Amino acid sequence: MFVLLLILIVALFGFGFLNPIWWVAAAVLAYGATRYGSDRGGGRSRGGSSDLGDYRGYQERRNRQERWDRRYSRQHRARWRREERRDREHRR
Repeated sequence: MFVLLLILIVALFGFGFLNPIWWVAAAVLAYGATRYGSDRGGGRSRGGSSDLGDYRGYQERRNRQERWDRRYSRQHRARWRREERRDREHRR
């Protein structure tokens, strides 16, 4: 897939000598390919699959959710209410 994309970018760059709009198309395609690659975990793994990148994303989402749950769980509600009351009293 990467080789075909690279060939397409080179071909569009070559057509740019005929009409400069092809250079713009090649630049947009190259930019899109690099952005897509960085969103998927920074590139391909040695096995050629993106399972590792998907798992890292899953781990990050899970860790973020656990931090949120710990921070805003029931055991902290009383403290949050006290702080809110204190803030309201200070605003008066």
